[in-house]
Amino acid sequence: MNVHDSERLSGLLEDAGYVRASRDVDPDLLVFNTCAVRENADNRLYGTLGHLRPAKQHNPDMQIAVGGCLAQKDRGEIVRRAPWVDVVFGTHNLGSLPTLLERARHNREAEVEILESLETFPSTLPARRESTYSGWVSISVGCNNTCTFCIVPSLRGKEKDRRPGEVLSEVQALVSEGVLEVTLLGQNVNAYGVEFGDRYAFGKLLRSCGEIEGLERVRFTSPHPRDFTDDVIEAMAETPNVCPQLHMPLQSGSDRILKSMRRSYRSERYLNILSKVREAMPDAAITTDIIVGFPGETEEDFQATLDVVRRARFSSAFTFQYSRREGTPAAEMDGQPPKEVVQERYERLVALQNEISWELNTELVGRDVELLVAEGEGRKNAETRRMSGRARDGRLVHFTPVGDLVEGEVRPGDIVHTTVTRAAPHHLIADGEILAHRRTVAGDHWERGQRPKTSGVGLGLPSFGAPATESTSEQGCAC
Repeated sequence: MNVHDSERLSGLLEDAGYVRASRDVDPDLLVFNTCAVRENADNRLYGTLGHLRPAKQHNPDMQIAVGGCLAQKDRGEIVRRAPWVDVVFGTHNLGSLPTLLERARHNREAEVEILESLETFPSTLPARRESTYSGWVSISVGCNNTCTFCIVPSLRGKEKDRRPGEVLSEVQALVSEGVLEVTLLGQNVNAYGVEFGDRYAFGKLLRSCGEIEGLERVRFTSPHPRDFTDDVIEAMAETPNVCPQLHMPLQSGSDRILKSMRRSYRSERYLNILSKVREAMPDAAITTDIIVGFPGETEEDFQATLDVVRRARFSSAFTFQYSRREGTPAAEMDGQPPKEVVQERYERLVALQNEISWELNTELVGRDVELLVAEGEGRKNAETRRMSGRARDGRLVHFTPVGDLVEGEVRPGDIVHTTVTRAAPHHLIADGEILAHRRTVAGDHWERGQRPKTSGVGLGLPSFGAPATESTSEQGCAC
């Protein structure tokens, strides 16, 4: 969700006349879009701002803006600790950034604007899309849950849902410009419809996406087990372009800890959902989030988590050591396990999950896969002369781009079919020849250095701007 917010900020700034700086040019403006889920985000932000102080002193006209969840949380504290920051804005007023920058420039003092409720739905703002082939589409913002470890509801606010027609309009606009894959975003994506009173709205939305010609892949993140209903499983299984992939946070396998977390399900309920998903989609890849070392967690509780992981057989898991966040109920709880205990448990969990991931990936050796060729997914691609792509189930596959190629080289955004030759815990290798290669409009746009820029939902189809410089973005959170 933070990555998509950053696309909105880029679109706003371009509309205001800003041009993205190349790597060899000192920028006039730096914008930090922050996360606040874990404490490390605080440390990284303030450390980076400290390193920027000499640059600001050397060029006082350079502006620094800090937005997002950490800005919503810390507010004026950011300017107090780093008085060379020019603008601080929150999660509810992304659209104010250009105005705040101009005001700070005119007044020669910091502007801090933090709203308590959503000013405008982010999808009404322009967006400079980072990918020619895959797009984020928000269906809701905010969260109505009260998980004791999570600070997101207090920073993102109550859930606000978009109308289905608006969502589908944005999806259609992206597809009309060659985008092949969309990911539907929500803090609890399958709670969609709560605001307009339709508990089956998410399943209906998935089916409607299946009717959009040219949309080849639909993903979503992240659902909550509490709201996961059978109609959603049926919609996933019966809609051909909905990918056989599910990311559903577990957080803990201990029912006692789940209760302390205020997660409104228990381990058997969670495992029952997974069984239904696999019954409907036997090849589905299921991934999860798990927290180790939550306050009060005993060795027995941790063993319960290991047991659920063994039974669930996740394709992969994002594992985290509990991070205390001021302002959450868990921050006031007693019984935080010692750091060395948490670390040892964390390492055991990672080892177990890696073993399971490797076993599951090994079962895919010899299988033909369809890949949407990706940009920047393989850190060693240059030295191995491979490219990377995502299979329909979301697995990362590094492949050798030789064989049955159409009209030259494979580009990001193209579709290839190949055969898995080797497995590792976190990826697959396909070193055989390409079985089939389909050039796409998305690949054409990538080759020309173009990225879609949407003007906002319902305001027309995306247009393409000037060739982009190489971009970097860090994955944000959606829990």
